[in-house]
Amino acid sequence: MRRRVLAALVVLTALATAISPATAAEQRTTAAVFPAEVIGEDFPDPDVIQVNGTWYAYSTNNGRGHVPTASAPSANGPWTIRGDAMPGGPSAGWAQSGRTWAPDVHPNPDGSFTLTYTAWHKASGRQCIGVATANSPLGPFTPVGSQPLICPLNLGGAIDANTFVANDGTRYLLWKNDGNAIGVNSTLWLTRTTNNGTALTGGNTALISSGGVIEAPDLVQRGSQYVLFYSGGSYTGCEYLTSYAVAPSLSGPWTTAYRPLMTTASFDNHVCGPGGADFTGDKVFLHGWVNGSRHLYVADLGWAGDFPVVRGSRVRTEAERGTLNNCRVRTGAAGASQGAVAAYIDFADSWVENTFYAPRAGSYTLWVGYANGTGSTATHGVVVNGNSQGAVSYPVTGWDNWRQSSVNVTLNAGWNTIRLTKGNSYAEVDYFELQ
Repeated sequence: MRRRVLAALVVLTALATAISPATAAEQRTTAAVFPAEVIGEDFPDPDVIQVNGTWYAYSTNNGRGHVPTASAPSANGPWTIRGDAMPGGPSAGWAQSGRTWAPDVHPNPDGSFTLTYTAWHKASGRQCIGVATANSPLGPFTPVGSQPLICPLNLGGAIDANTFVANDGTRYLLWKNDGNAIGVNSTLWLTRTTNNGTALTGGNTALISSGGVIEAPDLVQRGSQYVLFYSGGSYTGCEYLTSYAVAPSLSGPWTTAYRPLMTTASFDNHVCGPGGADFTGDKVFLHGWVNGSRHLYVADLGWAGDFPVVRGSRVRTEAERGTLNNCRVRTGAAGASQGAVAAYIDFADSWVENTFYAPRAGSYTLWVGYANGTGSTATHGVVVNGNSQGAVSYPVTGWDNWRQSSVNVTLNAGWNTIRLTKGNSYAEVDYFELQ
């Protein structure tokens, strides 16, 4: 499993740079709605909860304190910095101040709150996971115990704790052994907890592992599968990304997504290095790299079946996998995505139709990968849910010379059908990217 996941991560990193719209666009119109910057200062590794209608966010330490916190009346703000949720710092029994990372705050059934945090282990210099409690989401959180909750020093220590509660009520903690710190594999683990998440019970279950960077796990249970989100790459720049793996059970097997969920390129450079993500209801909170710090962003989240879709991040659909009428698939297309395209869209009743999922109703950009080897600009009519929404134009490129053009479309929340119909001249269609 480790070799498969590592190989997939290499593919994902390559694709994160390969999907760049700069390679491309013949038309630069866009109606996409990108993530909104809601805290315009350093607020990395966000964890966000909602309590009695108020939203609370927590971040890795910075000049605001050990566990900076903010609150807002809605997910999109306005957000107000509220100070340090753990003003006394991490447990004096085992930790020292200065590297208190990636807090996770979880409401408990008894009305209390549990904070799981990463801190600097005094005895080893590594990072380990501790726990604290409070009676308010704003704290003050008081560390529990004189020893870390999780601290596998032979595996590099532990970071990035995150609470997961299964549909049956069983509570777990996700975490990463920090193999990157000592040159060994890093694994994302799942451990059952008890006593409001302040104690461990049972053994550790390995989820996915890699010799590269995988971190910041977050787990969601959907109807047919579990979805494990994680970040990859270096957080100090635009190569940082968010991807995911899915499995039918917590014991696996885990299958890594073919393409990352969020990259700098998939957001058309509107967010640099989207990572550290927290998936909360129908929102995803993430940080992006801005002039040496990491700002907080929020985006709409939807589920296409049981697979995640983030508004503003490109989702690719292969044209040849749609419904084709009086046209056909051409395989062996040099340079085309997955080697096949929709071709011979040459007649009045020729069309290519695919389905697309929109997390919210509103404006989107449809990017079309195409080639036009004729002597003039070609077009296709655009029909959305049975209604005409104009046309997409394809400047001349030459056959098997693939470029992109875009058209603005208005979609319903949920599933939509988009059909390309015969227009002027001729073009082949490689893929669609909805943004």
